[in-house]
Amino acid sequence: MSEIPAEKAVVLDAKGLRALAHPVRVQLLGLLRLHGPATATQLADRLGLNSGATSYHLRQLAAAGFVAEDTERGNARERWWRSVHERTRLEIDEFAEREPEAALAYLQSVHNTYTLRSQQALNGLQTMPRTWREAFDMSDAALRLTPAQAREMRTEIWSVIDRYRRADGAQEPPGAERVWVNVHVLPEVETTEQDADD
Repeated sequence: MSEIPAEKAVVLDAKGLRALAHPVRVQLLGLLRLHGPATATQLADRLGLNSGATSYHLRQLAAAGFVAEDTERGNARERWWRSVHERTRLEIDEFAEREPEAALAYLQSVHNTYTLRSQQALNGLQTMPRTWREAFDMSDAALRLTPAQAREMRTEIWSVIDRYRRADGAQEPPGAERVWVNVHVLPEVETTEQDADD
């Protein structure tokens, strides 16, 4: 995965992993990172929830260090929240055995978010401008790789993504829109289980 400054990324520990093992919290954190500070009511409207539920989940995220109250906004009646980091990283090998349920719940929440984004793009495909339909891609490729080759390919993919990522404050070119790039390197389970038995 690409390298970003330490103050902009958080590597999940056991406490953070358990805090993010809820799909609403993953979505809340994503919205704050994407759109900036917001109130529980604003976030509830975006997610179709009630503000009491979002307030509860925001407090849980705050307790784990993912969000903080934005004291420069709001008043005594209205609390604003902001994300503390820009990205979250999970060292999967560290938690696969030690916290398997929490790691799986977190990854399922992330996957659900990706699925929601994909569905939203598909729902808007017919009304999307032609230039964006031509850029649209949803495809896969079955490769035969060693674990080392898979890691090398993942690193290369992230270096390409980093080339297109603009530094803070860099001006966007005309016509730029937000584009989601989801990277999945998914070993085929049946194959890896057979290899482990050999």
